[in-house]
Amino acid sequence: MSTAVPMQMQVEIERLRLRNPFRISGYTFTEVPVVVVTLQSERGRGRGEAAGVYYLKDTPESSLDVLEKHRAIIESGITRQQLLELMPPGGARNALDCALWDLEAKHAGTPVWRLAGLDAVGPCVTTFTLSADGPRAVVSAAEALPHAKALKLKLDGDLKMDKERVRAVRRLRPDVWIGVDANQGYSIEKLKAIMPAFVEAGVQLVEQPLPRGREADLDGFKSPIPLAADESVQGLADVRGLRGRFQVVNIKLDKCGGLTEALAMAHEARRLGMQVMVGNMVGTSLAMAPAFVVAQLCDYVDLDGPIFLAEDRHPSIGYQDGSVHCASNVWGDGK
Repeated sequence: MSTAVPMQMQVEIERLRLRNPFRISGYTFTEVPVVVVTLQSERGRGRGEAAGVYYLKDTPESSLDVLEKHRAIIESGITRQQLLELMPPGGARNALDCALWDLEAKHAGTPVWRLAGLDAVGPCVTTFTLSADGPRAVVSAAEALPHAKALKLKLDGDLKMDKERVRAVRRLRPDVWIGVDANQGYSIEKLKAIMPAFVEAGVQLVEQPLPRGREADLDGFKSPIPLAADESVQGLADVRGLRGRFQVVNIKLDKCGGLTEALAMAHEARRLGMQVMVGNMVGTSLAMAPAFVVAQLCDYVDLDGPIFLAEDRHPSIGYQDGSVHCASNVWGDGK
């Protein structure tokens, strides 16, 4: 909020069922728990959803504890700027920050995207993510996405299998944009070894190849394909240190703690001459809608989270012709 107002806060944990198990390097997910914050003032209601950051042990349960710890301060009235100082980045701050944006839009009678300084919003081509299953299963999953214009393959660090996955999808879809996400599964030696196969398959983005904390291993490596930092960049303070190692900054609201810092990260990355990506930790349309605002500033968009769920919220964001679009009534419409 630009001006603090008294409000009531409701906090709930919801468990979102996935349609099918989802595999990445080192993890298999069957459900996604999220924390949902609802703020009620005399002039409106604001909502926000967050999953947290699983690999940092930032869970909806820990988010709930953080929010309850600060309940009195929040309900007495807090601005988004004050929130940046009150809580560290993570799920709790994300859910609350997005709820504050939604509430501020209600108070102003103006949509969030306009409050964020955008002139307009429109559909964005999004990647559709394929789980790190066997090559046949990956191809079957790709066949179920005939309208996708961009596919992102999750890899697991097995170089032979990773090569087969990428080659199989490229044979199936010679027309599609392909990115890969190693989720910290490679060493610098493995990355160098598999890079020729990525080049041959026309891969156009390699996301988080090395473990978080091993960024210096990229010093002096001239990648023929742009490298995107995900786990290696949590918030605004990390962006500057990526230069010379990564070409793309992957912003996720759960990592950086909300739309407020996400927008600041996008502008800082641009200032430093880097490209910008927006991603998600999986969630409903309530979580994707704030990220859709960030997507308007991005070169790469990965907002397919709701397609993995057994059920989404209504109203919901939509997918058509390989693009994601978000109607004004999903979140942040100012009404």
